Amino acid sequence: MICEIVTFPALAGMSREDIVEDARHVAPRWRGEPELVRKHFVLSDDGSTLKGIYLWRSRAAAEAAHNEEWLQQAEKRIGVRPTIDYFDAFMIVDNEAGTVTEYPPADAAVAAE
Repeated sequence: MICEIVTFPALAGMSREDIVEDARHVAPRWRGEPELVRKHFVLSDDGSTLKGIYLWRSRAAAEAAHNEEWLQQAEKRIGVRPTIDYFDAFMIVDNEAGTVTEYPPADAAVAAE
């Protein structure tokens, strides 16, 4: 499992409500990604930084979703290029579901596909 974190500044003058409304408009795009397990939209306490925290079945899927075209569109919209970090999500504790799930090394998961 791959955890991808996309970070960018919130647009100046946008309230939390504006940011939530914007997220509502992009949520259907992410619902349509078959390799996306989950996405969290998060906003810093001071309202200045946004992060998208994604759990993907593979890094290739993450990179395809946030390809150069997507990065250029985001940069045009917000004025800076978002940063993207990738992590091997090796275990998830889900208290709501009452589960603990361990995943094989990210490279092994990619090799198994």
